[in-house]
Amino acid sequence: MKIRIAPIRYEHATFMSIRPDVPSPEFAAAMARIPRAYYRVERKIWLAPKDKLVWRALQEVFGSENLMVEHVPYPAALNDKLRISRLEKEPDWLSLYLPEEMVPEYLETVKNIHGRQWDLVLKVWKIPYTQLTRRFLEKYFPGKIEWTFAFDQGRPDRLSEPLQSPEKRKAEPPIARYEAAVIALEQVIMLKRYSWRTVKAYKNCFRQFIRYYDDIKPSLITRQQIDAYIFHLIKARNISESHQNQILSAIKMFYAEVVDQEEKVRHLIRPKRAEKLPHVMSEQEVTRLLKACINLKHRCILMLIYSAGLRLGELLNIRIRDIQIDQRRIFVYAGKGKKDRYTLLSDKVLQMLQEYISLYQPLDWLFEGDTGGQYSASSVQKIFTMAKLKSKVNPYATVHTLRHSFATHLLEKGVDLRYIQELLGHESSKTTEIYTHVTKKGMQNIKSPLDDLDL
Repeated sequence: MKIRIAPIRYEHATFMSIRPDVPSPEFAAAMARIPRAYYRVERKIWLAPKDKLVWRALQEVFGSENLMVEHVPYPAALNDKLRISRLEKEPDWLSLYLPEEMVPEYLETVKNIHGRQWDLVLKVWKIPYTQLTRRFLEKYFPGKIEWTFAFDQGRPDRLSEPLQSPEKRKAEPPIARYEAAVIALEQVIMLKRYSWRTVKAYKNCFRQFIRYYDDIKPSLITRQQIDAYIFHLIKARNISESHQNQILSAIKMFYAEVVDQEEKVRHLIRPKRAEKLPHVMSEQEVTRLLKACINLKHRCILMLIYSAGLRLGELLNIRIRDIQIDQRRIFVYAGKGKKDRYTLLSDKVLQMLQEYISLYQPLDWLFEGDTGGQYSASSVQKIFTMAKLKSKVNPYATVHTLRHSFATHLLEKGVDLRYIQELLGHESSKTTEIYTHVTKKGMQNIKSPLDDLDL
């Protein structure tokens, strides 16, 4: 192992920067034996005082023949380049060393490398050894890369998905004593061809219900006990009206469709629906939000949701073939309520999508995860949250707010409500009419009567 040592000015004093030629766990362990050496997390570098005691310790630990002293000021010896090396014990990963002087300008871009990880032991960025990584580095760091090895052109575009360790597997929900009732309900829901999300939600709701009365056979639970359970959830957990409705729907389906006890659930007490207005961002807020996304893929995702008025699930289900360039439209397959529709394909989005596809080269889904396959909803939500915090827009906004903003902004520009209904995929025009309550169109011309008083 060769050790590179160079002088560096830090906090008005001269130190030695110490780094290995090739990152390894042994280096981090060996540095613990160097007196007064410490690791600067914010600069991602090992530092030690420039004195004889430290120098002798370096010779003893690493050997004099392995110390490479760079007499030019750091980091000029590195020629201001990111150093990419192989990891001996992890053949599918590379190490990326980012010199401290490059951190302010390039750290955010490094964080956008697909699948990147910060290695606490090696003190370097670990990046996948793939063609996608190579394309990303060449695009965003032209002339700034120092390869310490010959890149294998036969490497795959993405790494295959690693086997999940038992500790990281999602815990299965507790099994109910009468789990057979849950299985019977699942069969009915699937025969009705409900979506997998509805199947999952109804099963969870019903399982929790029968576990509450674990000693009673589900078919023997009374109507009074059903009401008592809902009352308990409202008081103890303050469940929302929508969640209450979901629980009641799952219970009703079991008794009406599975055990033929429809009379028991004929007149279940349903909550009064709250008449809430959707949160909407202004055009200026949407602009700030989108500009806050530096990553090409992340910006494409948020731009596509806003420009086409997509739901989160609809975005994740878009395949490359659904982008119809000639007609300037997007085919939305099996949206909410299993309804197909077409929506807008913005020219600006198309230009960015073509750049994204050229770089990431997705195979089937338009947006794929680190190891291929469909992108996750939680990843999109995280992207939106980070952009929202960075741009300081409406704190109540969610991913769905982009869809609400799309509809409101079209309405303010004079687009007919009927066209907006078609683009959003609403079955009823009354659903679309809610945006007339949040639009600013015409409101700016209305004055408060107080302004006319002689005060």
